[in-house]
Amino acid sequence: MVYSAHQRFVNNRVSLPRNFAMATDSAGRERAFKETFDYDATKYADGLMPHILHLYGSCATRHDFDIYAANASFEDPLMCARGVKQIKSAFYSLPKLFKESKIVEYSVKEYMVSPGNGEILIDNKQYYNFLGRNINMVSLIKLYLEEGKIVRHEDWWDRKPITNRETAKVPFLGRIAEMTRRGSMLATHVLMRFGKDPSV
Repeated sequence: MVYSAHQRFVNNRVSLPRNFAMATDSAGRERAFKETFDYDATKYADGLMPHILHLYGSCATRHDFDIYAANASFEDPLMCARGVKQIKSAFYSLPKLFKESKIVEYSVKEYMVSPGNGEILIDNKQYYNFLGRNINMVSLIKLYLEEGKIVRHEDWWDRKPITNRETAKVPFLGRIAEMTRRGSMLATHVLMRFGKDPSV
């Protein structure tokens, strides 16, 4: 698997901790700062990426979905899943549709406002084989984290925002797009036996 340089960008819009403000000398302030912010910001992306690669690589297991919060959502231009079971249906359907699918290249940026809370952006190239036809596309995957779990997962094909009532020039058409994605997801959810994990 080829990937481009892993980049780390930590958002600096963080209020100073109380113990930092209360420290009376520079050594105390330095110690308080380290106690609060001395964590490896890349550990979140490093821990998530193997699971994301499994999901898009049509080889997901039930353990790969442990990265999501119970009320997480997933959205791309075709589907809008709510809850882990629907997210499972969305990704378990990939090997049913494609002979092969995978992320072939990616780079990661992290914007963490505190440990476990923030946003991870995965700029990537995806490959699919559909009925013998090779499909290559670029995508921007946006993961929103709370307490170390993904609460929202968006896949922007061609790096374009997903059409909805806020992004569409005509809000009514955006609403229709939202309803279409929900309908597509619910139909997939039924066909995939409501997110049932594979027996193996």
